[in-house]
Amino acid sequence: MAIREIVLDTDPQLREKCIEVKRFSPTLHQLLDDMKETMEAANGAGLAAPQVGINKRIFVADGGEGYIEMINPRITKKSGEDIDLEGCLSVPDRQGYVRRALKITIEAQDRFGNAFTMETEGWQARIFQHEYDHLDGRLYTDIMLKEVFFEDEEEEE
Repeated sequence: MAIREIVLDTDPQLREKCIEVKRFSPTLHQLLDDMKETMEAANGAGLAAPQVGINKRIFVADGGEGYIEMINPRITKKSGEDIDLEGCLSVPDRQGYVRRALKITIEAQDRFGNAFTMETEGWQARIFQHEYDHLDGRLYTDIMLKEVFFEDEEEEE
């Protein structure tokens, strides 16, 4: 496994729509292992393949309910609404409030190509939606309602 360099928001490749994974090979498994190690080293809750320079529909996440790999994910159902603070490993030192669905159903494939469906809500649903946006070339900063500056947070205390 290896820690990969995280692509920053100034890089235009983060704005590209990612392509579907067709080959479930040892190369894919190595990428997934590297993404997990990179996410953990950066203290992230999720990481999408374009954030490490790979234009594929892949993300990994750990929202406190265990590590998960999503290949070719597709959100099939959304319900409810939640507004909360988000940040991003590709957008360092910034945070903003973003409106997301409270609950989602997502279909994906695992590292071997096996299809699965997952229903989730709350923090994990937020992470999945955030990472899913990366696969379509969208950043949370594109949809945030309000940016929060760290000085603002200190003044409120």
